[in-house]
Amino acid sequence: VQLQAFGGGLVQAGGSLRLSCAASGRSIGTYVMGWFRQTPGKEREFVAAISSSGARTYYGDSVKGRVAISRDNAKNTVYLQMNSLKPEDTAVYYCAAARLMKVSTEYEYWGQGTEVTVSS
Repeated sequence: VQLQAFGGGLVQAGGSLRLSCAASGRSIGTYVMGWFRQTPGKEREFVAAISSSGARTYYGDSVKGRVAISRDNAKNTVYLQMNSLKPEDTAVYYCAAARLMKVSTEYEYWGQGTEVTVSS
């Protein structure tokens, strides 16, 4: 599975941004999809995950209540809607695919990141 994240950019604090992750090479319909983020010098942090059907979602504590993960298996795409953005949300965001639900970074497939910068 090849994954490509896009939709990042510069946004003011309090604003919103929607990230997308387009998959190719294989259907993501049987995969758990996740979003992670990373800033220089820090470990990659779990942001959100969604089950293959979309019925279950999980969120990291630092973003809970402000972000929503969703997926459209027909379009082979996963989304991350981020609201009420804070400067500390500034990071490179990565999408990933796994066969089993997990919040660790042990996902089988990773896409290139998309950079999000939140200005104060």
